[in-house]
Amino acid sequence: MKKYDVVVVHGDGIGREVCQAALDVIQAIPDVSSAFNFRDLPAGAGEYLKSGSVFPDETFEACKASDAVLHGATGIPEVTYADGTEVGIEFGLQMRFRLDLYANIRPIKLRPGITSRLRDRKPGDIDYVIVRENTEGLYAARGNGVILRDELAVDTLTMTRKGIERICRSAFELARSRNGAPSDGKRRVTCCDKANVLRSYAFFRKVFNEVGEEYPDIEKDYAYADAMTCHLIERPGFYDVIVTENMFGDIISDLAAVTVGSMGMSPSAELGERNGFFQAAHGSAPTIAGQNIANPYGSILSAASMLEWLGQRHRDERLGRAAAQIDRAVNAAMGSPKGLTRDLGGNASTSGIAELVIQNLPAALDEAAA
Repeated sequence: MKKYDVVVVHGDGIGREVCQAALDVIQAIPDVSSAFNFRDLPAGAGEYLKSGSVFPDETFEACKASDAVLHGATGIPEVTYADGTEVGIEFGLQMRFRLDLYANIRPIKLRPGITSRLRDRKPGDIDYVIVRENTEGLYAARGNGVILRDELAVDTLTMTRKGIERICRSAFELARSRNGAPSDGKRRVTCCDKANVLRSYAFFRKVFNEVGEEYPDIEKDYAYADAMTCHLIERPGFYDVIVTENMFGDIISDLAAVTVGSMGMSPSAELGERNGFFQAAHGSAPTIAGQNIANPYGSILSAASMLEWLGQRHRDERLGRAAAQIDRAVNAAMGSPKGLTRDLGGNASTSGIAELVIQNLPAALDEAAA
């Protein structure tokens, strides 16, 4: 029976609390917990204050060699570099660039028990995935921009054919594995860009169309990024898979998360050819750190995504079953009167949510067996 090496980076702020909740859920499934070797290692703004390194070499080498990385959150707003940019986010950015984690997969799903901030939307009405290119775009300029005499600032948006092709192909492959958009059942991929203004985005759309020709069974769709912020409010059920550049993906996925409850409901998987990095998409929320009130659902669902990805890569069916079991247990927990944290209109604690999900694991397994 294969053993999986997973690096755990708790990070800053609420990172430790939400990451621990995810670990508690995994370790509550005996057949799965015994398959993992978890190794805690430091990174983030707090580590930078201690050692001067946001991403120590030992942590990087372990992440590179591991089967997966599970992360809580990093960042302390007041800990910045001389140029004013935040230190803590360097960990996640270096993970993406140094390990070529080019595909950021962010599912947006309205779940039972959650009241959407969009009027009259109910579970099943919102269920799409944002596929964000993770290594190029505007964020690739991080640390390389120019500030000239305190009068001029320049960052460059970069796109390559290789980068666009592989992220678009990831989006079309994902659409093939899904059941289509909630409103009409059609499998479609929407290209989100600003092709009407910038050549770089027109190039993104051109390559998107070329890749799309390989998938005649998947409908191609288009939306400008500014219009997309309206569409995700007005007709979220139309969307199945959305593919977009790095910065636009960052922006629209945060907006989308709030439509299904809060940023705490937003899991993510950052994937390359070999490595996988799993974390909730929210920040470190230092103002509520240590209070046991942070929403851990995003981290728990990110852990489930890690199990699913590892199960597919290694043809390990037990991990796939466990991922589905956790997903069902999360739905059951959210449907409970005690299953909502403060950001969702309840008063449940972080650890209390983890306990509730764990309590629902046996029934979730029985449901699968039935």
